Amino acid sequence: MTLEAKSAAISVDHLSKTYPVSFLRLKKLLRRKFKPPVEALRNISFTINEGEIFGLIGQNGAGKTTLTKIIATLVQPTTGNVTVKGHDTVKDDQRVRRNVGLSGAEERSFYWRLTTEQNLLFFARLHGFSGRAAKSRISELFELLELQELATRRFAELSTGNKQRLSVARAMLAQPPVLLLDEPTRSLDPIAAARMRSTIKSLAQANNATIFLTSHNLNEVEELCDRVAIISKGEIRALDTPRNLRAAHTEEERVTIVFGGLGLADSEQALARSFRPELFVFEPSSRADETSVKFVRDDHDQLLDRVLRTLQQSGALIKSVESEKATLLDVLERYEEADND
Repeated sequence: MTLEAKSAAISVDHLSKTYPVSFLRLKKLLRRKFKPPVEALRNISFTINEGEIFGLIGQNGAGKTTLTKIIATLVQPTTGNVTVKGHDTVKDDQRVRRNVGLSGAEERSFYWRLTTEQNLLFFARLHGFSGRAAKSRISELFELLELQELATRRFAELSTGNKQRLSVARAMLAQPPVLLLDEPTRSLDPIAAARMRSTIKSLAQANNATIFLTSHNLNEVEELCDRVAIISKGEIRALDTPRNLRAAHTEEERVTIVFGGLGLADSEQALARSFRPELFVFEPSSRADETSVKFVRDDHDQLLDRVLRTLQQSGALIKSVESEKATLLDVLERYEEADND
């Protein structure tokens, strides 16, 4: 089933959020200096389909956390509205909370003197679990997220990465249809991060969960997300699949050729006879008998074939050819540069 054919799990409609100046009248009365109101979000609209993994990327302060908190009913919008599974986050906030599990990047609501198991038992009872059902569900989550060895450890003793995993476990307690994951692999080691990504994928595929995640790990976003929105200064600048975002950015690719049998000076002269010298950057390779040349070409031109032919005709032995197209980082940087112009 295509994404378009699915119904919307989250709908954001002309959403804006402005944080007013605190104690404005008092500051004016006392003639204190104050900063202007902060416009965190500006006229944002998009939908997230059921079963979709939807990513939101942007620099710090772009509005990612504010948007996540509005969806989770922790912050109310200034204008516009958000619905989760058809329920308004302001008018029907209790139903929204029953449909949403939130894992924040900076978790402060756990009880530091309680063990990990005691913390989850507390939150499970808030969800209405009986004692036996709560312990059974917590056991499942500990196994899924490999937290068994930490069951009797106090929360205060956990590493930052393990606190993050426990936050994800709490978000999953009641098996909500919508998960809001704010930097879910933050502070995790590479192995734990890979396992977390696998868990996120399985939740969407096997359980048809809708997952809204923010991350600064753009490779992770590209691996996980069906669609990605780029947010800058409170506005959605682009929204599409990772592949389409890259393609819209540029059709160019960066090429690196490593070769032997031809010295640096000779290879420069060989290519200069057929091409503009400024096209190429030559570098000595890690091995003394190898040289590398880098250049940028259009996706469908014949430059790579011509360069390879020229090098081989000049006596070079081609060792490797690597090409790299635009990444999400390139796309994000383009929008940030445009906003700063």
